[in-house]
Amino acid sequence: MARHFKTFLLWLALTPWPAAGAGLPDPVQKALRDAGIPSSSVSVLVQEIGARRPALSLHAGLSRNPGSVMKLVTTYAALELLGPAYRWKTEVYLEGNDLVLKGSGDPKLNYESFWMLLRALRARGVREIRGDVVLDRSAFAPVALELIDDEVFRPYNVAPDALLVNFKSLRFVFFPQDGKARLLLEPHLPGLEVLNGLRLTDGACADGRAFRDLIGASFQSRPPRATFTGFYPVSCGERELNVALHHPDDYVAGMIRLLWTEMGGTWSGRVREGTVLPTATLVHTHESGPLGEIVRDINKFSNNVMARQLYLTLAAARGGTPAQPETAARVIAQWLALKNISAKDVVIENGSGLSRNERASAATLMALLQAAWQSPVMPEFVASLPVVAADGTMRRRLHGEPVSGHAHIKTGLLNEVRAGGGYVLDRGGRRHAVVMIANHANAPQAEPAFDALLAWVRARGPAREGQRDVSPRRP
Repeated sequence: MARHFKTFLLWLALTPWPAAGAGLPDPVQKALRDAGIPSSSVSVLVQEIGARRPALSLHAGLSRNPGSVMKLVTTYAALELLGPAYRWKTEVYLEGNDLVLKGSGDPKLNYESFWMLLRALRARGVREIRGDVVLDRSAFAPVALELIDDEVFRPYNVAPDALLVNFKSLRFVFFPQDGKARLLLEPHLPGLEVLNGLRLTDGACADGRAFRDLIGASFQSRPPRATFTGFYPVSCGERELNVALHHPDDYVAGMIRLLWTEMGGTWSGRVREGTVLPTATLVHTHESGPLGEIVRDINKFSNNVMARQLYLTLAAARGGTPAQPETAARVIAQWLALKNISAKDVVIENGSGLSRNERASAATLMALLQAAWQSPVMPEFVASLPVVAADGTMRRRLHGEPVSGHAHIKTGLLNEVRAGGGYVLDRGGRRHAVVMIANHANAPQAEPAFDALLAWVRARGPAREGQRDVSPRRP
């Protein structure tokens, strides 16, 4: 059985799929026509779990940009190579009067976790930090992250960091109260200047960049300052804006001063880069949650920063430190080869899919999904995917439809990319893996087509041995 399954995966990845196709289900075709997306810009593959042939295929072998669907590769590889119980360790040392923090790339060393780390130091008798706080980031090599856009202060553009605290982010909360536009901030770091000149107004609210333009948001890093000089419509209710404007060292320093002071501790030194010396004494080791939980945050909420941290963790665990992206790509390529998944079409830059360069074909992603279903880590992997109409990035889609609650789907989106991949349970109780990738200027309008495909799989239940292959036959 195992030999048969490996043969199937190899066949699926190596089969030379035609470059053009027609005959998608009518609702899918109509949605693509309405969006102005030609079938040549779309790849589709539907395969019942364990079946020998796909039920539906279109341009399955073409390498395209899958957006955040690439996280399927990173998270599945990590679950198998590191294990669901893997935990990151952040170590705290004393070296003379200095306190040394040594990171290992914890993707979720958030506000609460960092508070717990400092609280544990207090419980171990540390009351005063008399020297400097030394940050040991040596587990990761410095990464010159190429921004996906010009949103330099957006958290998804935060670079990987072996000692990344709270995603280096601030959360601004806006709300109308007593005829004024109010503003809350967490964490309110020392030295951060916030200027709230918002004026409450009537009218429609906005989303995304339009919202930031509406409230006149502007930011600077050194000295850190956030300014809001626009209008805040009452119709917005309560809204949040997450921003990463601090230099990494400044952010850690601010967090320590804020939380350590709240705990009654004192510190008058500075933060600086360094490494743990052999003479340092280990005082405390803070452990993250298990990888099985971390991948849920990565996939359900498509967290790019956490995915990049995980990607470099693969490099550190399998190739040594300092971890580099090239090493992580090699680790994943070797892992795919061991699983007999041919992945010559795969290009991985940072493991998150937030990249103009990352590529994968629907055929390779299908082989991955089929392999994952047979893997010992299948429960953790599938549970990490958004449930249609229930949670994560799929929580607002297909409400009230028959497929609601019957599919686990990872989504992917960039300016000219819409993609999805995961599993659908049809009405006959059979499980199908589904992949769809659209690369086109009108890709943002492709979601109805993908939703129609999911509904079709749920309602019709493709046959076990290949109901239809819509790709034209080769001469």
